[in-house]
Amino acid sequence: MAGTAGSAGATGQLGAAGANAPTLSIIGCGKLGRTLGRLWHDSRTFTLLDILNRSSASAQEASAFIGAGSAAASCADLRNADVYLIAAGDDQIAACCNALAAAGKLQPGSIVFHCSGALSSLELAAASEPGAAVASIHPIRSFAMPQQVAEHFAGTWCGSEGDAAALAVLGPAFSAIGAQLVHIHREQKTLYHAAAVFASNYQVTLIDIAQQAYIAAGIAPELALKLIEPLLTESAANAFKIGPAKALTGPIARGDMATVARQYQALQEWQPQVAQLYQQFAALTTDLALRKKNGKA
Repeated sequence: MAGTAGSAGATGQLGAAGANAPTLSIIGCGKLGRTLGRLWHDSRTFTLLDILNRSSASAQEASAFIGAGSAAASCADLRNADVYLIAAGDDQIAACCNALAAAGKLQPGSIVFHCSGALSSLELAAASEPGAAVASIHPIRSFAMPQQVAEHFAGTWCGSEGDAAALAVLGPAFSAIGAQLVHIHREQKTLYHAAAVFASNYQVTLIDIAQQAYIAAGIAPELALKLIEPLLTESAANAFKIGPAKALTGPIARGDMATVARQYQALQEWQPQVAQLYQQFAALTTDLALRKKNGKA
């Protein structure tokens, strides 16, 4: 590989810790990049060379958080590294990879990867052309608070796909900081990410809808959240413990469709858009209840 402080080898294992560790540079070192950079620096998994951000100031801030790395002004200024992490926003990943390849920083044995949940490793096609191995490894968690995530990263699940040569190096690197990798199919990456959106983002939206309905029923906003919390946490805990179908309760699980009809009508009078969502969930929940009844889930 092209590194200056040790080599992992395209299909080999990570080198020894410290000065012999493979080298890493990060392009687009925001919250995710800073967190991973710090974890790898602290564990001496990689030797961090350079950080390339939109501004020198943000690159220097990232370097200070990580405790290593020099700010680079452009891809041309990057020193040759064994591994490049492109942690820029999804809409910039391909452009950053194109710039990296155009700068002549890649060769057979180089590794380029990104951590997007929505995009596959095919986004790094420009790196494949000069012979670099590419991958996508997506940590399934929020990086809103890098310091906190860095302290509690162990056990984080990561969806991974890409070239075998890249995963042969990146798999052990993520394992070294406590991550657990799960293989996903490259062609199903968008569906995989949609699952994460349902589990995370849309759950927050459902909490908001439930709170607004409670408020419309005359309950104070703060109290509404207190009413929602035990329902949500207990239902989720049961679903994780015994499976969604067995954990299902409520009117549809009991076959009380008259109550469902009354609730739908009340929501239709309050907010038709929410009523439409309720109807869609009712149909899906009916299917789930049927699976529960037939013992198929």
